[in-house]
Amino acid sequence: MTSLAEQSCYTLIANPQEGDFPNDQDLKQMLEKGKVGDKKEAIKKLIHMVLGGERVGASLLMHVIRFAMPTKDHELKKLLLIFWEVVPKYTPDGKMMHEYILVCDAYRKDLQHPNEYIRGCTLRFLCKLKEPELLEPLMPTIRACLEHRHKYVRRNAVLAIFTIYRSHEILIPDAPELIASFLEQEQDMSCKRNAFMMLIQADQERALNYLSSCIDQVQSFGDILQLVIVELIYKVCHSNPSERSRFITCIYNLLQSSSPAVKYEAAGTLITLSGAPSAVKAAATCYIELIVKESDNNVKLIVLDRLVAMAETHDKVLQELVMDIMRVLSATDLEVRKKTLDLTLDLVSSRNIDDMVLVLKKEVIKTNEAVEQDDAVKYRQLLVKTLHQCSVRFPDVAPSIIPVLMEFLSDSSELAARDVLVFVREAVQRFESLRPVVLSKMIEVFPTIKKVRIFRAALWILGEYCSTSEEIQNVMTLIRQSLGEIPIVEDELRKAAGEEDSSEDATMQSGTVQRMVTADGTYVSQSAFTAVARSKKDASRPPLRGFLMAGDFFAGAALSTVLTKLAMRFPLVNPSTSRQNSFRAEAMLIMSSMLHLGKSGLADKPINDDDVDRIALCLNVLSEPSDLLLEVFNKLCRESLDKMLLVKSAEEKQKTITKKVVKVQADDPIRFGQLAPKNELGQTEDMFELTLSQALGGSEKKDTSSLAGSKLNKVTQLTGFSDPVYAEAYVHVNQYDIVLDVLIVNQTTDTLQNLTLELATLGDLKLVEKPMPMTLAGNDFCNIKANVKVASTENGIIFGNIVYDVTGAASDRMCVVLNDIHIDIMDYILPASCSDAEFRTMWSEFEWENKVSVNTNITDMYEYLQHIIKKTNMKSITPFSEEDQSFNKKCGFLAANLYAKSIFGEDALANVSVEKPLNSSDDTLVIGHIRIRAKSQLKFYRSTTWLKPFHTTVW
Repeated sequence: MTSLAEQSCYTLIANPQEGDFPNDQDLKQMLEKGKVGDKKEAIKKLIHMVLGGERVGASLLMHVIRFAMPTKDHELKKLLLIFWEVVPKYTPDGKMMHEYILVCDAYRKDLQHPNEYIRGCTLRFLCKLKEPELLEPLMPTIRACLEHRHKYVRRNAVLAIFTIYRSHEILIPDAPELIASFLEQEQDMSCKRNAFMMLIQADQERALNYLSSCIDQVQSFGDILQLVIVELIYKVCHSNPSERSRFITCIYNLLQSSSPAVKYEAAGTLITLSGAPSAVKAAATCYIELIVKESDNNVKLIVLDRLVAMAETHDKVLQELVMDIMRVLSATDLEVRKKTLDLTLDLVSSRNIDDMVLVLKKEVIKTNEAVEQDDAVKYRQLLVKTLHQCSVRFPDVAPSIIPVLMEFLSDSSELAARDVLVFVREAVQRFESLRPVVLSKMIEVFPTIKKVRIFRAALWILGEYCSTSEEIQNVMTLIRQSLGEIPIVEDELRKAAGEEDSSEDATMQSGTVQRMVTADGTYVSQSAFTAVARSKKDASRPPLRGFLMAGDFFAGAALSTVLTKLAMRFPLVNPSTSRQNSFRAEAMLIMSSMLHLGKSGLADKPINDDDVDRIALCLNVLSEPSDLLLEVFNKLCRESLDKMLLVKSAEEKQKTITKKVVKVQADDPIRFGQLAPKNELGQTEDMFELTLSQALGGSEKKDTSSLAGSKLNKVTQLTGFSDPVYAEAYVHVNQYDIVLDVLIVNQTTDTLQNLTLELATLGDLKLVEKPMPMTLAGNDFCNIKANVKVASTENGIIFGNIVYDVTGAASDRMCVVLNDIHIDIMDYILPASCSDAEFRTMWSEFEWENKVSVNTNITDMYEYLQHIIKKTNMKSITPFSEEDQSFNKKCGFLAANLYAKSIFGEDALANVSVEKPLNSSDDTLVIGHIRIRAKSQLKFYRSTTWLKPFHTTVW
């Protein structure tokens, strides 16, 4: 016995659920005396009644036959076809109902109807009939329809013969011969397609003979027939590899088809049939052309996935097509561009890196010229990251990339500028030969930087890597220009009092300003510009002073660190004591001036204690310098950066190793396709059968554990062993739905009739179909499948009961209540990765937060972190080495960022901050907090539900 999910589905009908169904007398009245419209409504109600489980009596069926069947209205005839499709055809004792003799005679007349629409619809209806008693009298008429003048009738006649032959071969044993002769004479492509498809399933040898006879004409066939030919060639060559040479030329020719669908299927078939470089190149070229010419972004992404899969096994061939793949960047969809850049980055080699960088630089320039939109900014960020990775893998191209990217430091979008600075920081650290070029370009674009974060990072790079006397003096000049007149408080008070300051005006003019150091160590300015008279109110502040006046004194703390590094490095490159003292004094003046501004109340926000401590520390370091402090500021900082870059480099190498892992080792055993288990998905698996299995809910993931063990873990007992009906369910969670495979065992000796599994749901779950009632013999069992649609990442409950009638019993229907099935949210949460910058961006954008106090019996911080990761199915994006673990154990605290993503695209962020008191024993419990953030309130509450166990003691 099969469930409704396992049966073929032809017609989907929406149930309006308007309330109770009309009684038989009202329906008879509508059929007997009503107009055509009333009869249509009556038939519709009858269809809904049958689908709702109501029984239709014999007298009502006779009224349908007498008063509705003779109609000439096409819509009513179509409704009658649906009605006869769904209505039960057998009596409770298993015999065919006598009324169907009249129905069969009526449809024999319809098969001879002069209207081709009536004939075609009737033939399609016969495709759905499975009763041989009804089909046998109609066989001569169905055969005659193969010679009808209209292609619609002939096409459906072929389908009817195909389905009848497949279900009841005895009714038409000569169907393959009949269809083969029909195929040779037929001219219409849709009719030939149906006939050829039948021969593939019924008599493959005849289909091959026909294909061989017209293989040179395949390109002139219609696309629907070409698709079936591709399927046949794949199946034949898959089962009999010796036939490949016979048909591979035909597949090559179909790559030039005018139909995108045919080209896509032909390219996929060609790859599976041949691994030759010429075949792979032809298929890849076909895929690229499809992506470039197709306008639908979904199609582009699907074909790109095929190219990515090809790159895993045929990367050497695809390396030659990198520049062709770059053409896909002309698409406007950001996801398509991202996948394209990832693919080209995996395929690029030393032979084509120069050409690829040239294309990427042109794309970067295009984004600079385009209108500032969200997608354009994100695309520019992707290009910057790609160029960054190219320069890391191929250092020779870095000098040509840096000048182009440095222009984006003044970009209004902080994302692209931030990625440029990350790239520049890594370049100056790894490649010493590039430092002069990078620093000179950085000094050039520094005055144009608009964002404070970019300003801070650029200032750090200049302070860390400027090593010559000239570079240090140029950086000091830039700092003075960005600060304006010193002291800041006095200058601002003079402006407030209305006094005009010429030096401030000079600083703000556009032009070249050169700062020079005189013999006595003082600074003088030498500039050439055209002064424009401005009023005091219209004059804008220099950038760094503007940040400070806005209350961003963190920039001032960063500037203090930079000045300290420069002042401590300046004596190493300039032997003049007076100049050294002058430089140090000016740096200390700037720091004290910023400190004074923060305490004065002129800024929008006062300086905080952390920034005060930082600036005061830098002042103390400059006032009492020592070798230890020199090492800390000028050596240890750079070593920390080097360690961080090494960790990132190791992660990238690990990803590369994972991607290029050898799938078959030299000493691996040889696997024979004939001996391989059926559930193993490999190259021996039929591609068409595999995709069909996945579409019907089959899983493509391999489970490393035993199949029996993995299934038993997901079995839920629904009733007790002492109940008359025992039931248990295997819960299979797919991406967007849940399949319940319910085993029902009749533990009595009675026959159970109308046994129905009634289910209901709580939460964001919806039952897709109502399981059909069935009859279960004594001590027999059956399987019923039910589909539940999942709408969101939320815990849900499925509950219900089993009702049935006992044969011969006079009592009411029996009912067995089922245990609840709890659907866990963890089935929809998947670990994911993101960069630190992306995490910080999402953390700042997400509005809803929940703070959970840690209450655990775990005493080790790293053990607790691993416990969190395992229980929440998240991934730690904070790397921890063994050295970090040992260090953090000594310092007594741990902080880590976790990230996960649901199958519906919902992001979940978590920050774990735990600690153990200093000098505590090993048995001291871990304490701290976990902060969870989500994008919206609804998702926030789901995250709260998901992390509910952390409110209590966990193990």
